[in-house]
Amino acid sequence: MNTLENKLTRLKEEIPNRNVKIMIMGLGSVGMYLLDYLMSLGDQAMEIYVVGRNEQKMMSDVNIIRVASLIRCQNHTDIKIISDVDFDVVPSICKCLITVKPDIVINSSRVYSGLKYGSISWNHVRAYGIWAPLAVKYMKNIMQAYEEAECQALVINTSYSDAVIPWLKSAGKPYPDFGSGNINHLIPRIQFAAAGQIGIPDYWNIEVTYATSHFHDVVISKEGQVEGVEQLISIQYHGEDQKVDFDKMFEQCKIAMPVDGKRNMMNASSNFQIIQGILSVVRDNKRVRLHCPGVFGEIGGYPVILDGTGSAVRAFIDEEKFGISTMREKNRDSIYLDGIEHIRDGILYYTDELIAKVREAFGVELMKAVHLEDSEEVARFLISKIIERFKG
Repeated sequence: MNTLENKLTRLKEEIPNRNVKIMIMGLGSVGMYLLDYLMSLGDQAMEIYVVGRNEQKMMSDVNIIRVASLIRCQNHTDIKIISDVDFDVVPSICKCLITVKPDIVINSSRVYSGLKYGSISWNHVRAYGIWAPLAVKYMKNIMQAYEEAECQALVINTSYSDAVIPWLKSAGKPYPDFGSGNINHLIPRIQFAAAGQIGIPDYWNIEVTYATSHFHDVVISKEGQVEGVEQLISIQYHGEDQKVDFDKMFEQCKIAMPVDGKRNMMNASSNFQIIQGILSVVRDNKRVRLHCPGVFGEIGGYPVILDGTGSAVRAFIDEEKFGISTMREKNRDSIYLDGIEHIRDGILYYTDELIAKVREAFGVELMKAVHLEDSEEVARFLISKIIERFKG
């Protein structure tokens, strides 16, 4: 598989002479918000391809964004609809990738749409890892098609990348370059809370360095506490370390949020931030810093540097504050609380604690180990035995 650095360098070399092609796979609420945000750039050198099965729905959704963005005088970007792609069928995806030859692919598709899986699980088992087989299903198909199509695009995954990306990598499969959301959603909460505590009006200039997994994104956002796990975090302002009461800060990160599709503004914004970062690196030779789950196939979430200041782009996990072994250990501690004991050799292992909680809450017996090749069967099991019975 081509490296992230090679993909970025290739794009940097080619982009001065042509438009950048961005493909959104799945036009649910994440895809809709993302499309709207991309249109707000008014970028004439960008082409957007919206991919899915329901042509009528996609056309309707695209039309309202086209009209709304033109009202704002921002509709300078061409949108194309590709409506004959079935994410259950690898050759269908492969044909689409070969035809378009995208530069950036965002997978915002969901196996079971219109439902936040955590609305079923969190109050009962306080762990999201149970849903990893659903999150990996379409991404696995997309990456298989990606390999068969000899695609060179940068790929962003939007669903539980803390585990999905390393699961694919551990099986020797091609895997996405970036994960969106999760740890990324905590950073602005932390900036708001730290700024209020320190008395800084320009909270956007607070620099956070953080390594943690999806579990702590949820427990901090929902409950304002860290479940007794010391967090690996640094707060700086204009390059100087800030003394912060972290317990108080995390308590203030509990911000009221909607529980419906409007929450996906955050995930779409996370995708938008990654795309903006990529374009800044390859078009403007800039150095950007992101927080991403699953990057480089690592379990959990990490600070990442993309450096386009040289002729070749560099991409690496930021170890200025914390070493990689320390960040890996902290992420494994965090994701264990999310119900995932380990991921290796293409096998995801649920924790014994999660298995016991699922048995008690839902009367369902989870398998200990889920092989990647069996993930689709396990996804169907979770849908029929838990989602369909307990979705309310």
